[in-house]
Amino acid sequence: METPEYDVVISGAGPVGSALALMLARYARRPERIALLQKQRTGDTDTRTDPRTLAMNHGSRALLEPLGAWPRQSADITTVHVSQHRRLGRTLITHNELGVPRLGSVVAYSSLQETLQQALEQSGISLLEAKAQEPGGSDQQWRSASNQPVQGRLRVRSDGSPPTGVRRVYGQHAVLATIRVERPRAGWAYERFTRQGPLAVLPHPSGAPHYALVWCCGPERASSLQQIDEVSFAHELQQAFGDRLGRLQLASDRHVFPLVLNAGPLLLDARTVAVGNAAQTLHPVAGQGLNLGLRDAAQLAHELRGWLNDPASDPAPLLQEFARHRRPDRWLTSAITDFLPRVFATGVPLVEHACGLGLLAMDACRPLRMPLARHLLEGLRT
Repeated sequence: METPEYDVVISGAGPVGSALALMLARYARRPERIALLQKQRTGDTDTRTDPRTLAMNHGSRALLEPLGAWPRQSADITTVHVSQHRRLGRTLITHNELGVPRLGSVVAYSSLQETLQQALEQSGISLLEAKAQEPGGSDQQWRSASNQPVQGRLRVRSDGSPPTGVRRVYGQHAVLATIRVERPRAGWAYERFTRQGPLAVLPHPSGAPHYALVWCCGPERASSLQQIDEVSFAHELQQAFGDRLGRLQLASDRHVFPLVLNAGPLLLDARTVAVGNAAQTLHPVAGQGLNLGLRDAAQLAHELRGWLNDPASDPAPLLQEFARHRRPDRWLTSAITDFLPRVFATGVPLVEHACGLGLLAMDACRPLRMPLARHLLEGLRT
C-alpha cells in the first residue's frame, strides 16, 4: 500500500479545526505531516468583517492559552444574571462560588481566527488551500485548491457543513449587534428568556460601554428588528431587557441568522471523524456550541497522542474510544441548549411560572445551581 502524504488531514480551519491541528502538533514528531485544509482565499475574503462575538467558557480559555491562541483583546465574565421577561425569578452564577478567576470571556470571532492563524503559521503544520465547496461526505476524496488529492491515514471533518442526523428547526432567528449602555457593570453578562426566545447581553471585547447582543426571536420579528430605525430598535430592546444597564443604544449594524439544531455521528467511517460544527450545531443559548466543539478537539487529540508516534498502526480503535468518551457530554450539552429556549418560549403561563420558581430555587439553593454552573463552565469531562 502506498504511504499517504499526511498522517492527519483536517478539513476546515475554523476555531475547532485550527485548535485541533495545534493540539496534535504538540504530540507529533513531524508536525508537517498534519495537513489543515483552509478555505481558498479570494479577493473579498476578510474575516475582520465577521460580526460574531464568541462566549468562551473557562475550560476553553484554559485550552487555548497554552497553544498561544488566545486573543489579546477579550472581556471577562465574572457574573451571569439569568431572568425571565415579565415573570418573577432570577438566578446569579458567580466565579467566586466556582473558585475560578472568571466564568468565561467574550472574544471577537475575527480576533480569535487571526490569533489561531498566527499560531498555525509558526507550528510547522502543512497549511493547504482547499476548494471553497468542501466535500460533503467521508467517502469523497479531499482535494486542494489546485485540484490535487490530499490523502491522509486519518481524516477529520471540521468544516461548516451541517451533519446528517437529528435536526430541529427552532422557528427562531438570532439578531446580532453591538449596543452601548448607560450604566455598564464590569464582568456582568445577562441571559433573559422571553416568549420568543432568549436574549443575551454580554461584555464586549472592545470594552465598556459596549456590549454584545444576541437576541433570539421569531423570523418575522427578527426581520422587523433588522429593518427598523435605530431609535425604534433601542426602544424595543429596552422593553425586552429592562433598565438594569440604563439607557440602551444601537452601536453597529444588525445581522440575522436562522437557528437550527443539527447533530450527527462523530465516527463517519473507520478512519474519518467529525468534530465541531461538522458534528453538531446548537442553539446559542448559554453560548455552548464552540465550547463543545473545542472539547471534541481536545478529546480527539488526547486519544491520538500515542498513535502520532506510530501512524502506520490502525487508528480505528482509538477513534471508537473518542466517540464513546464524547457521547455523554455531547448528549447533555445538546439537551440543555435544546430544552431551555423551548421551555421558556411555550407562552403557557403555568409553565412560565414554573420556570420562574425554578430560577428562584436555583438562586436560593447552591446544590441546585452548581451542577448547571459547573457544566457551563467546563462541560462534562471524561
